Amino acid sequence: MTAPARVLHPYVPDVTTTRSRIPVVVPVLALAIFALGTSEFMIAGLLPELAADLAVTIPQAGYLISAFAVGMIVGAPVMAVLTLHLPWRVTLVGALAVFVAGHVIGALAQDYTVMLVARVGTAVATGAFWAVAAVVTVTSVPAGARTRALSVLLAGLTVAAVAGVPLGTLVGQAFGWRSAFWSVAGLALLGVAGVLATVGERPVGMPAPRLADEVVAFRRGRLWLALTTTAFYQTSVIATFGYIAPLLTEVTGLASGWVPAVLFAYGVGGLVGVLVGGRLGDAHPWSTLFGALAAAGVLLAVVAVAAAVPVVVVSAVLLLGLVAFVAAAPLNGRVFALAGSAPTLASAANTAAFNVGNTLGPLFGGLLIAAGLGYTAPAWLGVGLAAVAVGLGAVSWSLDRRSLWRAGSVPEPAEPPGPLLPGGEIEP
Repeated sequence: MTAPARVLHPYVPDVTTTRSRIPVVVPVLALAIFALGTSEFMIAGLLPELAADLAVTIPQAGYLISAFAVGMIVGAPVMAVLTLHLPWRVTLVGALAVFVAGHVIGALAQDYTVMLVARVGTAVATGAFWAVAAVVTVTSVPAGARTRALSVLLAGLTVAAVAGVPLGTLVGQAFGWRSAFWSVAGLALLGVAGVLATVGERPVGMPAPRLADEVVAFRRGRLWLALTTTAFYQTSVIATFGYIAPLLTEVTGLASGWVPAVLFAYGVGGLVGVLVGGRLGDAHPWSTLFGALAAAGVLLAVVAVAAAVPVVVVSAVLLLGLVAFVAAAPLNGRVFALAGSAPTLASAANTAAFNVGNTLGPLFGGLLIAAGLGYTAPAWLGVGLAAVAVGLGAVSWSLDRRSLWRAGSVPEPAEPPGPLLPGGEIEP
């Protein structure tokens, strides 16, 4: 008599798969993500200089962050569909080439509108790169190591926060904000070389992608719920982060030279968070997620209440970076678990969901500031949105628990693992 086979899935791996080595292509893609991430958020540290040069208000300059995010929201799914049948290498190199061109235009821009258009075009390319890079990552490792591999990819964004954004701010303050754009374009060119050297064809035996198969995943209500949770959470964090520079100088009373240091603190927290989240996210996805979401809400409240106390604000920003990236690991892992065997469009939608937050955060935060509510208002908005994200996560947990219990696949779990692999998959 043989023992019944265990049902495994990408969200909760077998312990043997978690020890798998991460292939070299993943850190190479992470290095390219470093350039993309530096570009996406470096404007947060250059708002005063950029606004003065382009003759716009600080909230208007902040909308350039939203514009980049809008480009990713549209670009990620659209480009995922348009490039579905192209070789991975072609899509990734093409996206980086457009990214470089967008930064050259941005560096030469003398008008706010030109800068806005350049940011959107650059973001479309970034969205395309993210979607395909994530698929390359998850297909290069066993299913049980996906969250850890994705955390390595996400580390490129974290290092951008640790080093790229503060350095971009320093370069921009010392040599003009345009120099930061030229520097990022150079980094992206290095990314092209790395992609050409490491990214190959689809794995042997992997079926050719079909759009119809990719769309099927979106019939699952739990996938939409996971994407909505991501969007609310990201909005809560970016509403505050997008205006951290003026908050530090106008409310906390720090000199502008301190802004890169505080951004560096946020990035250090994020680097620790992505490593912790990657390890915990595979084994304890729900505990990791709920703990990070709740902690983010508390830290945003601390920023709002103690904005005038430098040591408290800097400490809270560091910890906020940590929990923000801890939460990102299980959020990413859950989407790929729900996507099953059709990850490309789901990956693009996941990128779009994060960037819905990157769009709405600066937008709503800017509206609150423009209404005269002050630079702490975005943090209070973030507290409320983080609470909504916790509630949505609780609904997801409940749906998973009920579905698995009704199917009789496993006893009713205290912490459900998420959807089963194809063949044992449970619809909500």
